[in-house]
Amino acid sequence: MCRNIKTLFNFEPPATELEIRDASLQFVRKLSGFTVPSKANQAAFDRAVEDIAASARVLIRSLVTNAEPRNREVEAEKARARSRERFA
Repeated sequence: MCRNIKTLFNFEPPATELEIRDASLQFVRKLSGFTVPSKANQAAFDRAVEDIAASARVLIRSLVTNAEPRNREVEAEKARARSRERFA
């Protein structure tokens, strides 16, 4: 998985629209190989981002779990610790 696409399910507070859109954008960039599409591909690129964001919203709302919601600060600190270990 692309390192920039983060888990969005089971957080308190829930993932924001911006987080969902950002993850969708990263996914489309990864699939297409474009960071910024050409004018000829812009409409298809934007449509793909919106379609994937819509699917992500449906998925996130549909999933169920008995696990406690994750804490964003705790998860961010774990990620920083992994990064320090990896790049030390």
